[in-house]
Amino acid sequence: MKRSQINEIIHQADVFMKSFGFLLPPFARWSPEKMKQIQPKGIIDARLGWDITDYGVGKFDEMGLFLFTLRNGSAQDLKNGTGMLYAEKIMISRQNQLSPLHRHITKTEDIINRGGGTLVLELFMSDKEGGIDKDRQVRVPCDGEMRSLSAGGLLKLEPGESVTLVPGVWHAFWAENSDVLIGEVSTVNDDLNDNIFARPIGRFSNIEEDTKPSHLLVSDYHQWLK
Repeated sequence: MKRSQINEIIHQADVFMKSFGFLLPPFARWSPEKMKQIQPKGIIDARLGWDITDYGVGKFDEMGLFLFTLRNGSAQDLKNGTGMLYAEKIMISRQNQLSPLHRHITKTEDIINRGGGTLVLELFMSDKEGGIDKDRQVRVPCDGEMRSLSAGGLLKLEPGESVTLVPGVWHAFWAENSDVLIGEVSTVNDDLNDNIFARPIGRFSNIEEDTKPSHLLVSDYHQWLK
């Protein structure tokens, strides 16, 4: 992705979130220069902030996702069973934009349709080796009620509805009818190690620096904040 495209996506996402009354924390406004000056350890270590991915494929409109990590505990807290054991993200899935099939090793997450169109999830269970079980029925809790689907079935969430996905549940998702604002509440999030994709793709984008960043992405921190 080009940096100019990322800057524009950030601007568009900010407008979209505000249209639903969702406001980001103050550090979301910090310039790269201010981030370098402050070197905010809590933000850097928890990988809080802007996150835009095309999964390394280079076709954001077809396969991609906007995310902003608002809060996140640590792997050590999770191991100890005490402290900040949770994470929260806000995401935007554009109409017909695929977030590809993947599962998590550790993370349990609630995926919440916060507004816009219909959020569609394709779901599979894992087989004994952790691969995709194309025969096993899927059962997931949705706002306190269990729903059952055939393998690869499509779960459709209208605004206000949510689903809980435990480790091992394969899921892909996209927005139908209109863009969707998505909330994610989960156990500690580790995007560097806890995403298993069905296809050989990456979690983060390859960036062409055709202009200066308006804001740093979490994937920029290791390079820009030294």
